[in-house]
Amino acid sequence: MILINIFLVLLIFLIISDLYIKNSPKSKLNLVPINYKIKKKDGLNELIIDLKITNKSKTKETMVSNINFELDCFKSKGNEYCQNFNYQQDIYIYENNKIKNLNNYWPTTIIKSNSELFVRIIYKFSNDNFRKKIKYLWLKIYWENYGHFGISNNKDCFLINLDGQKQRPKEVFEIPINNKYKALAIKTDLLGCFDNPVNTVIEYCKGIIEENDILTIGESPLAIMQNRYISPQNLKYSLFSKALCYFFHPTSSLATACGMQLLINRIGVTRITFALFVGYLFKLVGIKGMFYRLTGSESSLIDDISGTVTPYDKSIVMGPLNADLFCKEVSNYLNIDVAVVDVNDLGGVKVLASSNKKVNKILKKHLLSNPAGNGDEKTPIVLIREKK
Repeated sequence: MILINIFLVLLIFLIISDLYIKNSPKSKLNLVPINYKIKKKDGLNELIIDLKITNKSKTKETMVSNINFELDCFKSKGNEYCQNFNYQQDIYIYENNKIKNLNNYWPTTIIKSNSELFVRIIYKFSNDNFRKKIKYLWLKIYWENYGHFGISNNKDCFLINLDGQKQRPKEVFEIPINNKYKALAIKTDLLGCFDNPVNTVIEYCKGIIEENDILTIGESPLAIMQNRYISPQNLKYSLFSKALCYFFHPTSSLATACGMQLLINRIGVTRITFALFVGYLFKLVGIKGMFYRLTGSESSLIDDISGTVTPYDKSIVMGPLNADLFCKEVSNYLNIDVAVVDVNDLGGVKVLASSNKKVNKILKKHLLSNPAGNGDEKTPIVLIREKK
């Protein structure tokens, strides 16, 4: 009887904690990338980036009290970091259908409920060799939200491919699998949220695919193109996340407070605690993996920082959204089977979604060698092809 009472008290405490985490006041502002373009003006290389800040609250106004922009520069080979590039920055906002130059001073700006604010940043690079040396820019945005929840400091990052508008020769690496199948790994640029997932994959595969090929793409690159990554600074980790992360292997993405907090925000403390308890009981009888079955794909698809390529190695990458729809759209256009997969160098193969369930068995068998690689290969798209 005493154990039952303790269990009920614990259950009520966890449920109340979940309700508090879910309903506690928080900012509902989102910073969304729209597009970018590159042009030459007055002898300067000019980069124009358009963003949008949306307030999804139905009742609360929220202020952006401050915002700062920083650029990191990377060469194409090995994503090598570069410094000492001089540039001029101009910040604009759209008000009453007019564009206003802020002269690089951000005034405290109110964003009303169910409304949005458009922001434009223009960078002018005076270095003539800039475009020859640099391929990628990593735009870091530090911004403050101020409102009924208090004040929160946020960080958002977006990749800009300066060669994104160019046509480049396609690179394909043939990788033998066995006597019946081979893999074709397609090299891509470093992908980002400005890349439309469906259009990007189709463009890279044009002229390469053949009838009966099976196209696969890794879940992390797809999630990144969907803007499904987050800076740890944006997660307000709690006592629960600090405690629960201790139950996981040090190499797990759930073994840190921020990784665990991301899962708590998705499915709640109660479900995680229940899954841990049941998982422990099953492990005693030799059955592993029950925790991930009970918590669903949300838990197994979180990649903590350092889990992917530079510069995303400082972000937590979540699983992709609408993977089934993505597979269907690409399959309909290319007329081949398509799958989203999660593969690692330890022989783990998960098929998250596919346009034809019949290919799942083939993929689980023939992706064991992980032909896409886990490093900086930049070959997220792999074709599985039957040898003729």
